[in-house]
Amino acid sequence: MFFKSANTVIGPGDNIVYPAVAQDLRYEAELCFVIGRKGKDVPQEEALDYVFGYTCGNGLTASDLSKKDGHLTRAKAFDTAGPLGPFLVTGLDPHDLTIKSRVNGETKQDGNTSLMLFSVEKLISYISAFMTPHPGDVVWTGTPKGGSCPVKVGDVIEVEIEGIGVLKNKVVAVR
Repeated sequence: MFFKSANTVIGPGDNIVYPAVAQDLRYEAELCFVIGRKGKDVPQEEALDYVFGYTCGNGLTASDLSKKDGHLTRAKAFDTAGPLGPFLVTGLDPHDLTIKSRVNGETKQDGNTSLMLFSVEKLISYISAFMTPHPGDVVWTGTPKGGSCPVKVGDVIEVEIEGIGVLKNKVVAVR
């Protein structure tokens, strides 16, 4: 597990700034969910009651920094490392949604939430056992097979999740 701070969050159409300290930037298409109510020690069978809605996430990682540092803090928390959007959808069933990613129009991932290692329910129950999720917290669920693809300046990344839409961002150089 890792944390993404507020400085990472950008919206659809915003630019991803390739961090000057990195050489190997990678992206991952992810289903994200937003906590709707505070909960501690949430049982799995009640966990979906704590979800406000779902959105697309692009979990960017400066892979070379994680290898160099031995942890994920700098690698996942650099400015613009957490694109979210384009919509926050309520009432969605997270168990069987197609997740696709494209770089410059070329499909790189084509997966489904039914293949996730950990369900939304399991994630909420697990997290709430040691810390209290609060309304507005965003949880990233992980990426389907084919994730962790490298990108470069000029690339346009799209994350598409069935029932939510397409999150599209361009990678730009540091100014």
